[in-house]
Amino acid sequence: MTSEYSLTVVIDKIYEYQLALEAALMELVHLTQQQRHEIAGENACDALKRIGEDSSLIKQGLAHLRTIHKEKAVRRKPTFS
Repeated sequence: MTSEYSLTVVIDKIYEYQLALEAALMELVHLTQQQRHEIAGENACDALKRIGEDSSLIKQGLAHLRTIHKEKAVRRKPTFS
């Protein structure tokens, strides 16, 4: 059973929040571009690029943690003869 505060659960929540922030920032970029605020739009676009890079890293880290967790669970599984 996975703990409510396990590293995998916490990182998964961080990833979910990051996706929500990315969506909100996309709306902000669209709005700034419509209103011709070039500098603000460029800064927001740069932030979106960084979020995209970070989200890939988070997904890879989560996959790695889940693999480790599954391997440990298999090793701990008692065998009955």
